[in-house]
Amino acid sequence: MQGMKPATQLSVQDYLGTSFQDGDREYVDGRVVARYVGEIEHAEWQTGFVRFFGTRYAKYWSAIEVRVQVTPTRFRVPDVCLVTGPRPAGRIITAPPFLVVEVLSPDDRASDLQEKVDDYLSFGVRYVWVVNPKGPRAYVHTLDGSREARDGVLRTVDPVVTVPLADVLP
Repeated sequence: MQGMKPATQLSVQDYLGTSFQDGDREYVDGRVVARYVGEIEHAEWQTGFVRFFGTRYAKYWSAIEVRVQVTPTRFRVPDVCLVTGPRPAGRIITAPPFLVVEVLSPDDRASDLQEKVDDYLSFGVRYVWVVNPKGPRAYVHTLDGSREARDGVLRTVDPVVTVPLADVLP
């Protein structure tokens, strides 16, 4: 995230005990990293995904902006995550969610996004969906590679989750 130098360095314990007043932060190897959020369009996409999951996949748990510990010293905060099961125990997610959704913001940098995708996949997240609200366009990242969802439908297998972008923000 260009120009996003860490404001401070914290221990993992201090990070987990901190509430940031203007939106949560990620934690990467001692650095506190700001996230680009807070705009209406971004929030609408997040809300749309959680509503869609809650309506069509009610047996699963989904949430907006919950901390996910991807390594002992890295915590990511995906825009949306989906756990194929009940609500995780504890205050943060420590086991890989089935999928995470990242909604692009105008200031996101490709290198930072790729690092996040790599963190999620290395942790065991099976699907990382990246949505560009402009278009809209969406991309599916797995350990097998990345591809654009050219038909406007995001899909997973085992279990099957199908999300037409047109149904997220009708």
